[in-house]
Amino acid sequence: MFYPEPIAKLIDSFSRLPGIGPKTAARLAFYVLRMKEEDTIDFAKALVNVKRQLTYCSVCCNITDTDPCRICSDKTRDQSVICVVQEPKDLVAMERTREFSGLYHVLHGAISPMDGIGPDDIRIAELLRRLSDEKVQEMILATNPNIEGEATAMYLSRLVKPFGIKVTRIAHGLPVGGDLEYADEVTLSKALEGRRELY
Repeated sequence: MFYPEPIAKLIDSFSRLPGIGPKTAARLAFYVLRMKEEDTIDFAKALVNVKRQLTYCSVCCNITDTDPCRICSDKTRDQSVICVVQEPKDLVAMERTREFSGLYHVLHGAISPMDGIGPDDIRIAELLRRLSDEKVQEMILATNPNIEGEATAMYLSRLVKPFGIKVTRIAHGLPVGGDLEYADEVTLSKALEGRRELY
């Protein structure tokens, strides 16, 4: 009601993004208004392309612009280990460590009865198909260390047991550089559970 319709629509569009309130949305809209036209067109094309050119990998369910994705197509990776993550951004975080050379499976969520998300609402069926078809020897559960992530990990662990595959869980505990006094009880108890012998 205060702005011309084109800018009002842009503000409304920005405000639909998570974490963007009305003031930030207005600030972003006016920033776009001051951008060079070619930069604005590039920005708009990037938004359209992310919807048109990305798909889900038919093997691991990660977002990709080629199918199968580059990780699944890479024959140098260890085909006997699958790391299960909740979201594509979790896969990126794991890859940044450069410590894991196996394959991945992206669930696109976690089991959360409170939010009405059950096992059929995430990519568990695709994972089970992979486990029955491929020569997988270990499945690493790298779901988030919260109630939903733990519930998903426990569910998958029980589900995969009949396959005779080794199921492991990433360790939880104190972050490097953290102080004990600031850690909550759950984090400390997980750190104690996951303790190991020093050599």
